[in-house]
Amino acid sequence: MTESSARFEVEGVSISPDHYINGVRVASAVSFEDRSPLDWSRVLGHMARGNAETADAALSAADAAFPAWATLSCEARGEYLHRLAVLIDERVEEIARIECLDMAMLEESLKLRVIPRGARNFRAYADLAIAYQARTWSSNNTDNRVLRMPAGPAVIITPWNAPFMLSTWKCAPALAAGNTVILKPAEWSPLTASILADLIDEAGFPPGVFNIVQGIGEEIGAPLVADARARRVSFTGSPETGRLIAKAAAQNLSPFTAELGGKSPLIVFADADIDAAAKKAAGQYDDAGQVCLAGTRLLVESSVRDTFLDKFLAYTKAHVLGDSRSSDTTVSPLIHMDHLARVDAFVQRAKTNGDRVMIGGRIWREGGLWYEPTLIEPVSNESEIVQNEVFGPVLTLQTFDSEEEAITLANSTAYGLAGMCYTSDAARAERVGFAVRAGTVWVNCFLIRDLTAPFGGTGISGIGREGGDFALDFHSDLKTLQILQDSVT
Repeated sequence: MTESSARFEVEGVSISPDHYINGVRVASAVSFEDRSPLDWSRVLGHMARGNAETADAALSAADAAFPAWATLSCEARGEYLHRLAVLIDERVEEIARIECLDMAMLEESLKLRVIPRGARNFRAYADLAIAYQARTWSSNNTDNRVLRMPAGPAVIITPWNAPFMLSTWKCAPALAAGNTVILKPAEWSPLTASILADLIDEAGFPPGVFNIVQGIGEEIGAPLVADARARRVSFTGSPETGRLIAKAAAQNLSPFTAELGGKSPLIVFADADIDAAAKKAAGQYDDAGQVCLAGTRLLVESSVRDTFLDKFLAYTKAHVLGDSRSSDTTVSPLIHMDHLARVDAFVQRAKTNGDRVMIGGRIWREGGLWYEPTLIEPVSNESEIVQNEVFGPVLTLQTFDSEEEAITLANSTAYGLAGMCYTSDAARAERVGFAVRAGTVWVNCFLIRDLTAPFGGTGISGIGREGGDFALDFHSDLKTLQILQDSVT
């Protein structure tokens, strides 16, 4: 590591390329290039490329800061989180502008919904930690109480989609629970994490409590999660990487939680509001399908297939591919040239397999990162395009003739993150909602989130739960205090 580097500007916003460790900026001898998916020829900056030495420095800082942070009251820790939330609110527009350039999510969505959610995350957990009600009871002549004890340094590894919001979502409960944090953002969208480091500094967090390191997963993420000082590990990303991190965490018996993507079904019954279902299905192309919760498998009752398809195609035709900064744009480019190639490879293999491309199936603009909204009718439920996560604007269409068949199809992949069901029948909503194997099932809606509800997946969609008290419990060592009745005064 070396002394801090010169900052650079992106659209009038000052960005540090360096890590943030123990309350100061720390550079690395080498860097990595960050490009904009809106214009792949545009280099936004060169970020510090951390390594094992960087990981050790960050863990040492977090470990040293932990005792003092852990002994603070929930109210005292909450003051820091609330100050940080205020600072985020004050800079929503510039954070949204930079994140749009860096990972291409629609700027309007970022300003109105996604970046403000970052502030909400810190506020929510600051308040939840204070309101947390420990279980108390009496048994066997003892009075019993569950205590939530801070666990130690937490390593947080976040993905490249919605990087700012997801970083705050995962770091907030760790800090509120009394843990110190080392955040490692994805290398494809690193800029807003650097802005977050500036805000952490401005909020006056004690040195070492909240650290942010940049770099390539194998070079800095791996030594972070393999270190015994990491007493919690939280990861969002692919199942393949999740398995590697889980193995490393297991060596030190470090509790691990992971959200690992999805292949969610969107089930449409004949009694549903078909127009609403078709509109929501076409909405799965928003942000180029780079949403882990997206309902990418359209399962439609046979009797309304044609009606649904007509409406779906009309809504899809209305989509506008373009610059994510424009309010007219509804479908953004993909994040990276490598990811564009990956998505297109899925579609080309589907064609070779005999799956029918009903719409799309092409790169939209030569040299750009846009991919046409694509709908594929598979020859079989076993087709790769049905069974594996594409993470792009690619949906599949299948039909069913009974509720039982719909449920069987919905549960036929190894994933289990989310699901949607469109029906007007309350009893069916309950039956299907219970039967679909997923961490969240929405009925006649999508992506409505309550921050106190558990969030996570089953199968290869993940392990553990985030959200509300569930996240606070994960980031704590739970202790039972038992006192013999009438033995103390």
